[in-house]
Amino acid sequence: MKAAVIVFPGSNCDRDCRTAIERSTGAAVSMVWHEDTTLPDNLDLIVLPGGFSYGDYLRCGAMAALSPVVAEVSAQAKRGVAVVGICNGFQILCEMGLLPGALLRNAALKYVCKSVELEVTNLQTLFTSAFGDRRDAVMTIGNGEGNYFADEETLDRLEGDGQVVFRYKSNPNGSSRKIAGIINGAGNILGIMPHPDRAFETDLGSADGALLFQSVMASA
Repeated sequence: MKAAVIVFPGSNCDRDCRTAIERSTGAAVSMVWHEDTTLPDNLDLIVLPGGFSYGDYLRCGAMAALSPVVAEVSAQAKRGVAVVGICNGFQILCEMGLLPGALLRNAALKYVCKSVELEVTNLQTLFTSAFGDRRDAVMTIGNGEGNYFADEETLDRLEGDGQVVFRYKSNPNGSSRKIAGIINGAGNILGIMPHPDRAFETDLGSADGALLFQSVMASA
C-alpha cells in the first residue's frame, strides 16, 4: 500500500498526515514537494494536508491550486486514485474544480479550533467502509474559513446523490446544511474540513480518523 502527501509552502499538517497514515494502515508514505511534476507510481492514496498554503494569500487554497504538482494530482484523480483534501486541502480541491462549492470565512468571523461530533451520513463510500454501521465520529477542526457554501441546486444534487459524507452535529462555522465533508460524483475524491490526522489514536481524544484512512487502504 502506498500513499503520498503533497507539501505546499505553509502546510503544517503534512507530517501529521504521514504519521496518521503510517500508524493507521502501515502504508508507505512519500512526501511530495509542490514544485514536483510527478508522483510515485502505483499510489493508493494522495493527501492534500491542512495548513496555510502560501499563507492563505488571495483566497485559501487559490495559489496552491496552481502549483506544478496539481496537474498530476488531477490526472491521478481522474484515473481513479483516491484523493483526500483535509481542511486547507479541501479548500484546494474546490479551487482546483475537483469538488463543487467553496469554503468561506466562518460565520462568526473567528478561527475555531476544537473537537466536534460528526454524523457519518454515507457509509457506502471508499472513505467510510471501515466505520461499519457506526453513524457518529469525533474529530478536530482548526479553521478560519471552514464555512462550506454552494448554491441550492448544487446542495440538492450533493444530498440526492449521496455525496455528503460527513455532517456536523452542531454547526461550528456556519456551513450550508452542516456539511463537513463531501465526495465527487465518481466517489474517489473526499474533501473534509475536520482533521482525521488529529484523531487517529485514543491518546489524541479520538481514534475515529484512523477509520477513514483504513477504509481507503482496505480497498487497495
